[in-house]
Amino acid sequence: MIKDVAYWRAWEDEFMRTHPPDFAQNLRIFDALYEHARKMGVFPLKDPLEGLETKIRMARVLNGRTDSGTDRSRP
Repeated sequence: MIKDVAYWRAWEDEFMRTHPPDFAQNLRIFDALYEHARKMGVFPLKDPLEGLETKIRMARVLNGRTDSGTDRSRP
C-alpha cells in the first residue's frame, strides 16, 4: 500500500524522465513472450473463431444501452 502518494508520483515522474522508452528492448521482450506462448501451445490458435459468440454476447451485455427513466419493474 502506498502511504505517501505525492512522493510516489514524484518518484514515477522522475523515473520516466530519466528512463526514456527503448523501442528495441520492448520489441525483444514482446518477441520473447510471443515465442514462449508459442512453445506452450497457445499460438497459433487451433480455431481463431472459437468462443467468438461468447465474447460478442459479453460485449453486448457490458456495453448495452439502458433506457434512462424507464420503469423496468413492470414487464
